[in-house]
Amino acid sequence: MYLTGFADEASTGLDGQIKATLELGWSNIESRAIDGVNIHDISDEAFEIACAKLDEAQVKVNCFGSTICNWGKQITDPFDITIEEIERTIPRMQRLDSKLIRIMSYAVLKDRGPEDQMEEERFKRLREVVKRFNDAGITPVHENCMNYGGMGYTYTQKLVENVPGLRLVFDTGNPVFSDDRNKPAPYPKQSAWEFYANVKKHIEYIHIKDGTWDFENAACNFMYCGEGDGDVKKIMKDLIDSGYDGGISIEPHLKAVFHETDGPSASEQAKYDAYVEYGIRMMAMIKELGGKL
Repeated sequence: MYLTGFADEASTGLDGQIKATLELGWSNIESRAIDGVNIHDISDEAFEIACAKLDEAQVKVNCFGSTICNWGKQITDPFDITIEEIERTIPRMQRLDSKLIRIMSYAVLKDRGPEDQMEEERFKRLREVVKRFNDAGITPVHENCMNYGGMGYTYTQKLVENVPGLRLVFDTGNPVFSDDRNKPAPYPKQSAWEFYANVKKHIEYIHIKDGTWDFENAACNFMYCGEGDGDVKKIMKDLIDSGYDGGISIEPHLKAVFHETDGPSASEQAKYDAYVEYGIRMMAMIKELGGKL
């Protein structure tokens, strides 16, 4: 088992991301954005500078936190958009020797019910996405986020059943604020443990965030790992007892939320401190539960 994280929540720039990683004693980053731009979209020059900094610091990019097929992309968009992203991404992953890439299954169509989500088109596209990455020696892992597969564990199960080679990254915090489309409307929020238990055998990788849902204000209050309703301790204990030996990637959302651009923003120092503290607490939890790093 090894620890990593979305270090763009520690610092906007790569220098700060590397510094936070090294302060925690880690050697991996799940790279998502550098200076606010996803790593598969930054310029070639900026990418080469990033590679040089990572090489010098001896920090690896264990996973690309891509935006491929994510909640910002519609299944009704041309598939060429996805293919172009893949073609830009693969050479960069090979340059960095990164073996995992986070993908999703396109945004939920808000004007349609859960059983009218163009699922066959999603399956068709993801089969091509997975094949292209697998052919390049890369494993795509689907996240249970704000997408088709994140509507409930049965939707993720459908993806796995219909997309050969697809593996999962399970995020402990996403169920806390996600409607459970397995149940009748008005939809309750999901149970992280129930989701995890039903997809466990397909999990390749873990994202850790935690929080509680504020029904009155329709917002998620993000918290340190183990303090919310994400069943983090229960899930981590089960992973440890099951002999899980993959990555644990922190995504605190305490001072920075990647997909939220409005509202007050925390200082760079506050983001850095929260990220490092989150990492320290995550390591302590794993040790407390009998895990080895």
